[in-house]
Amino acid sequence: MKYIVLASAVLGTLLLYLLSNASASTAASGEYYTLLVALNITLAVLLITLIAVQLFNLYRNIRERVMGSRFTLRLLGSFALMAFIPGLIVYVVSVNFLTRSIESWFNVKVESALEGGLNLGRTALDIMLADVKEKGESMATSLAFQPADTHFSMLNDLREKSGIQDVTLLTPQGRILAVSSSDSTSFLPELPSVTQLRQARLRIYGNIEPIAGKGLFLRVLAPISVQAIAGETRILQLLQPVPKSLATTAEAVQDVYQEYQQLSYSRTALREVFALTLTLVMMLAMLTAVAIAFVLSRRLSAPLTVLAEGTKAIASGDYSTMLPAHGKDELGVLVQSFNSMTQQLGDATKAADRNRARVEAARGYLETILAHLSSGVLALNERGELRTFNEATVNILGVSLEGYVGFTPDKIIAKQAQLANFFEAIAINSQQDASVKNGQKDDAQTQIELATAQGKQIITLRGTRLPDGGYVAVFDDATAMVQAQRDAAWGEVARRLAHEIKNPLTPIQLSAERMAHKLVSKLDVADAEMLKRSTATIVNQVDALKKMVNEFSEYARSPAPHLDKLDLNALIREVVSLYDLPKIKIELSLATQACTIRGDGTMLRQVLHNLLQNAQDALATALSPVIVVKTALVDHLMVLTVQDNGTGFSADMMSHIFEPYMTTKPHGTGLGLAIVKKIIEEHKGSIKIENASPVSLATTSDANETGAIVTISIPLLS
Repeated sequence: MKYIVLASAVLGTLLLYLLSNASASTAASGEYYTLLVALNITLAVLLITLIAVQLFNLYRNIRERVMGSRFTLRLLGSFALMAFIPGLIVYVVSVNFLTRSIESWFNVKVESALEGGLNLGRTALDIMLADVKEKGESMATSLAFQPADTHFSMLNDLREKSGIQDVTLLTPQGRILAVSSSDSTSFLPELPSVTQLRQARLRIYGNIEPIAGKGLFLRVLAPISVQAIAGETRILQLLQPVPKSLATTAEAVQDVYQEYQQLSYSRTALREVFALTLTLVMMLAMLTAVAIAFVLSRRLSAPLTVLAEGTKAIASGDYSTMLPAHGKDELGVLVQSFNSMTQQLGDATKAADRNRARVEAARGYLETILAHLSSGVLALNERGELRTFNEATVNILGVSLEGYVGFTPDKIIAKQAQLANFFEAIAINSQQDASVKNGQKDDAQTQIELATAQGKQIITLRGTRLPDGGYVAVFDDATAMVQAQRDAAWGEVARRLAHEIKNPLTPIQLSAERMAHKLVSKLDVADAEMLKRSTATIVNQVDALKKMVNEFSEYARSPAPHLDKLDLNALIREVVSLYDLPKIKIELSLATQACTIRGDGTMLRQVLHNLLQNAQDALATALSPVIVVKTALVDHLMVLTVQDNGTGFSADMMSHIFEPYMTTKPHGTGLGLAIVKKIIEEHKGSIKIENASPVSLATTSDANETGAIVTISIPLLS
């Protein structure tokens, strides 16, 4: 490309030199001059073709978003303007100078008068056009700050105030929205062209143009940015007729001037020769300048294009791209700096990736550990807001905390009141943090109780401050462990109590019977009778103590169950048949399917007797005593429900319902439900006790009778 441009410039310079000499010494019709003109025109056509090809390639690169093509276009435009503007100025001045010099023998006053008249008419028209433009701007401003639906009503008022003949409101596509005209003979206004509408979208447009059959008109197009409709632009057209006298005079002056010019041109052939020569000079100079601008713009934009490509590669994450060197100038230094920066970024990215991989591995390791911990782990940030927790936290607390991340404890308590004690303990521990002894932290453990639907839940809590000011709490559900400790303690108490009481019972009974046997024959009738009664009382009380001791022994050391295939429905019918109570109604609602489990019939019979006896004792004051026994199959479980409409259990009693020696009856040891729970757990089942609502039994007649519901779940035989 640059060699073609260089050759064209040299050839063009030579041809122009020869042409200038021929213009000075030869007539326009000379063969030599004509040949040089043809050669210059041919060279100009070649340059135009070359520039057109380059412009097409540049346009294609811009369409394909080739990096650097737009920058090349800007450089080309800058260089072209730098060449065009001075060339045009010189050309205009030269042509004007030649024209005045050659035509100096013509009547200058006539031509000046004609030009003055023409300029005067143009000046008058320009003043009128400027006035219409000002009115158009004012009307457009007024409409822009009004709602769109008021434009139609305001249009006529604005036209009358401004004194304009025709005012039309158009869309950017030329569709008429509203028309206001003082000309009653006009049906539709003269619409602007597409080009005029396109120009009017950006700025106000004004022109003087003739309208067929109506004369000369001033047309002004003003854009309106409608505030109420975001992004919509409307075009306001103003048409004002030029006074007929002024239009006629201006046209007459222009016609006369054109005729005078044509006459002058026809008389001067020499002027045409010089004008043609200057035109060719200007054309070749401009075309050569544009061609050189192409070469310079490509040369200057090449390093920047390479930099842009490298930047694009870095943006996509490719730090291995190294740019080729471009000399030792500032652009070359910039390319070298870019390569250095790319290498440093690549090294930093690799280091960041390694660190990120280590962090992700550590995070995954920690998350895996937390997910499989049986202990609950809960973390708060430095503002006391819930930050994270593990799955064990949800299992222990029985509350899904997923929706409370970012909440402070007081907001969580407002929605989950049962967690008040838990978060209060965390707040106390976080304030105290840990006592410092000998420079080491002594992690304190707190035991708290939570009220749940199944009773009290005991949680052991410990925690510590985090380096960022947050707090992490670790806690476990110690309910089962505490219950096991209590059961073990009660079992040991029962074993020792049974051992200590059972030993003296037999001697007491034997002594009382021996005393009665020896003395009854030696006493009179009254004393003998009293002795028999006293002896019988001692023996009966000893039997009662033996029975109680046997219950203690049974709780402390229950035999291992013998699990066999067992139909629980049949066992329930057998046990219930023994309870033929005249005042208490027992209702059976057994599952139609076979409730077959693996169980110990003797132990489960004891469970049924205990539950029925407890229900019977609870119905002592009921008006219409009812006991409902139901079985059902739910999710591979046999569910047994024993429900009565007695007095139920108090709230204090519910939290200790399965503890030994806890009873509401005036007699008994309070071991019944504890033994029942132990037997059910040995059958790998669960038991739950709750108070029923007053409407749970349809047969109850006292609204104050709630009763109790005992629910037992045992796995079915698979």
